[in-house]
Amino acid sequence: MRDAQRPPGTVRPSRFVPRFHYELLACGVGGHELVGTDVARLEPQDAVVAFERDGVRWHRCLRCDSWLPLPPPAHAARAQMPARDEIELPLRGRPLRDKVVLRLIALDRALHFVVLAALGIAILLFASRQAQLRGEFYRVASAIQRGVGGGPVQSDRVGLIGELNKLFSLRSSALTATGFGVLGYGMLEGIEAVGLWWQKRWAEYLTFIATAVFLPLEVYEMAHRLTPFKVIAFVLNVAVVIYLLWAKRLFGIRGGGKAEHRERERDIGWGALERATPWAGGAISAPGRSGGSGPR
Repeated sequence: MRDAQRPPGTVRPSRFVPRFHYELLACGVGGHELVGTDVARLEPQDAVVAFERDGVRWHRCLRCDSWLPLPPPAHAARAQMPARDEIELPLRGRPLRDKVVLRLIALDRALHFVVLAALGIAILLFASRQAQLRGEFYRVASAIQRGVGGGPVQSDRVGLIGELNKLFSLRSSALTATGFGVLGYGMLEGIEAVGLWWQKRWAEYLTFIATAVFLPLEVYEMAHRLTPFKVIAFVLNVAVVIYLLWAKRLFGIRGGGKAEHRERERDIGWGALERATPWAGGAISAPGRSGGSGPR
């Protein structure tokens, strides 16, 4: 059997870093996807997903291809295995990888949405009470200066007091515009998060454009002041752009959406399960001598 047809975790890696299997991750988090655990009897044609041998039933996880031994049910709910069109197959292969990666990006965008929304609201509240807060600020800052033996508060003072002083020097209209701008960008991040969570194609394009547009600004900021947080954020955004452009085949790259659809179809469905069946490329054998069905 070719290695491409073998179940996840059963192939010796040909490179130093083993291949990461999203199927094993999903089953580790949400449990295996089994079918036929409640049927009274198994037929030979069921051997792709379940067979019985020596009084033990072996059930195949429809996601990660693991085989689990289970005793026959004491009280069967069904006489036989449901028809294939009644079984909802879980995602596996590239579709599962895309779902996991896109939802991780969606969680990142959702976090951005929460932070930006809170920041935008704070800026608008500050702009509405700027005159009142300015007086309070200068009174407290002057008291601090006198307490440490310094002179009056200067507009060009460095540190936190200097930054706050610059903030209070801004016009209220400018702060209001900034607040609405931050809220608008936060709304964009929220729309991206929702679209990516549900794996919408338009959200992939929107995320790619919105992320790529701000990469030059991130480079400019790092050139003026380099911090570990900025570097990490830049690396993550570059990874998102590369993944969406290359793996998701945006803008017709590597065959575009049609090629991606063909790959997804190859990794899902009953055909994919049969190709990954460890015996005879998915062929079904006759019942074993013990009275159950299974592979020869």
